[in-house]
Amino acid sequence: MNGLDSQNTQLDTHRLKSLAPLNSLMDAHLNALSSESDMLYRFSGDVLFERGQFDKVDYFLLSGELALEDAHGNVSIVKSRDCLSAIGSAQPRDLRARVLGDAKILVVDRERLDELLDWSQSAEYLLVDLAGQRQRDEDAAWLETVLKSNLFLKVPPTNVEGIFQSLSPLTVSAGDVILRQRELGDCCYFIKEGEAEVTREHGSESSVVATIGAGRCFGEDALIQQTVRNATVTMRTDGVLLVLQKQDFLPLLKPRLVPGVSLVEVASYGSDVTLLDVRTDDEYAQGHLEASVNMPLHLLYVKHRLLNGDRRYVTYCGTGRRSASACFFLSKLGYNVSVLEGGVNSILEAEMPEMTRRDYILRDGEVVEGVEAQAKLADR
Repeated sequence: MNGLDSQNTQLDTHRLKSLAPLNSLMDAHLNALSSESDMLYRFSGDVLFERGQFDKVDYFLLSGELALEDAHGNVSIVKSRDCLSAIGSAQPRDLRARVLGDAKILVVDRERLDELLDWSQSAEYLLVDLAGQRQRDEDAAWLETVLKSNLFLKVPPTNVEGIFQSLSPLTVSAGDVILRQRELGDCCYFIKEGEAEVTREHGSESSVVATIGAGRCFGEDALIQQTVRNATVTMRTDGVLLVLQKQDFLPLLKPRLVPGVSLVEVASYGSDVTLLDVRTDDEYAQGHLEASVNMPLHLLYVKHRLLNGDRRYVTYCGTGRRSASACFFLSKLGYNVSVLEGGVNSILEAEMPEMTRRDYILRDGEVVEGVEAQAKLADR
């Protein structure tokens, strides 16, 4: 990942689900991240990172201890059992991290994690939205399977509805050959009902490599590249397929534009704007902008009823990716909303207001400091 002397290992999923914000990923997306991440083994005295280092990764301490030293020489000790989020995640690094004893550390690409967080939480939003559409009741289970498929990671979450609208139904019978190996493809298929068999030819012989059922997609390589089919797909049963043509798919790869504002513009709005932090509650608890309310992206459809349709809102997250999705979804629901450009991670230190751990809630559409939340903060 970074040219480090690392090795890929099978990670303990239960351990990963205890780490924030990894614990907010759907299982399929957590597994994808796990397979792409690296494990470091470091020993007493090793330096994990230096102050001023810019490395575009997050480090999660799975076992062992670290000494974290700030610019003033103050040192704090962190132990794996107490470390449930990324270590010193500021970029560039504002701490020096040195290993005390042997340590096992998970290294995650920040950009990839952010993409998966956006997709996972947007998918959860869309599933709640779809659940409220009575005309799609019979499709609920199938749509959930499709939304969790890795194919959709290629498409911005805000464009998923465009995929559903572009699908054409195709009734098929047992024995129908849908794809033939070595033929040029220009579409992909989703199985809505039925089962299919995937076979691959090797010289004069053919072998079955998989059996696939409802919710699975096949032939997707044809959507993003000019290529021939690498297998033959034959229906084992009668069924219904949904066809997505390449010409309909390519426009959906382009992100939707949402109105953006700078931090200076936000400040100029004064009390006329409400800041919505759309990160997870764990991320919010670690620090957020003053007077901002936590409204996680995946809970947006449920919580938007707390908003006042007459107010102006600005969504934000670390990078701007999740907040752009939230901005799009809230705009569709009729709210006056913009996104903080680039997220708080991109704001220069000189311009960055102090982050707070005070909790704020919405009451009658207005931001107030939560009394109960303050009691919890005092106990931390």
